[in-house]
Amino acid sequence: MSSLKLKLSLAAKPSVQKIGYQDSILLIGSCFSENIGAKLKSHQFSILENPHGILFNPMSVIQSIQDYIFATKYTEQDLFLYQDLWHSWNHHSRFSAITPQESLQKINDSIQQAHVFLKNAQHIVITLGSAWLYQVNEEAPLGKGQVVANNHKAPTQWFYKNLMQPEVLKKALQDLIIQLQTFNPSLNIIFTISPVRHLREGLVENNKSKAVLIYAVHEVVASMHKVAYFPAYEYVIDDLRDYRFYAEDLVHPNHAASNYVWEKWVETYKTEETQLVMKQVAEIEIARQHKPHFVGAPNHQQFLVQCINKTEALLLTYPYLTLGAHLAYFKEQLVAK
Repeated sequence: MSSLKLKLSLAAKPSVQKIGYQDSILLIGSCFSENIGAKLKSHQFSILENPHGILFNPMSVIQSIQDYIFATKYTEQDLFLYQDLWHSWNHHSRFSAITPQESLQKINDSIQQAHVFLKNAQHIVITLGSAWLYQVNEEAPLGKGQVVANNHKAPTQWFYKNLMQPEVLKKALQDLIIQLQTFNPSLNIIFTISPVRHLREGLVENNKSKAVLIYAVHEVVASMHKVAYFPAYEYVIDDLRDYRFYAEDLVHPNHAASNYVWEKWVETYKTEETQLVMKQVAEIEIARQHKPHFVGAPNHQQFLVQCINKTEALLLTYPYLTLGAHLAYFKEQLVAK
């Protein structure tokens, strides 16, 4: 009697292009970039995530990357005043400020940092969330049909929306890849589609949007060199395929789902040696977060010595690991005798 198959599973396919500790990774796009970025950061990889803030639509993602490539310098003419704050239509609200000078300082510093980082990065991870574009009309400040990355809680009558056409998106992504590979010829490009549902548009409209993204990305991956696809969307939507893997809003994947996708990411992009190092780094990170009841207690002092020895041994073998702050922390906690 054959066993009953209750679910489909999507196995991870190890990538030829591995991501190691000596690599730098720029992550940009929707919430998935933040999620994977947080896990990479906790394992002490060299990353830079969302220098414009979280972005959902492809045109805002493309605009931001072009800003990094060309080191775009924003001026006061690129900002608008709304509800006592200066904003940029191309940026998340964390770049907004009471004065235009403060906002421009944050924007231009972030772009300059991203310009240098991207020039030397080995990988860029681009996560697309929605093919729906929100554009400003003539009622809005700077209203010339510009696609907005963030609406800054402005009046709905300031915007109109359009769904990107697959071939238009395909061409825009191909042009972007050419610019990226000209700017940094050694760059590996990884696309993902966010599994987060954009219910503001409706379920049917969300699926239309995801279909546009999936078509365009796969066309680009099939036609261009050093461009790959990581199936985060499929791991959640098709492999897990259950609302118990979503948060209470039924929109965002929950902790269990995020960990599942992270495990697939590790299987895809990390060598066995890197995975072993990651486990040791994670242990050191957990030890640093440990809050003892009594810092000077003998058992805690012994624990600190063990952490110092473990960290120094790991740095001896892998001197490029960014564990200097961890080592300094453990040493600072030692009680001099």
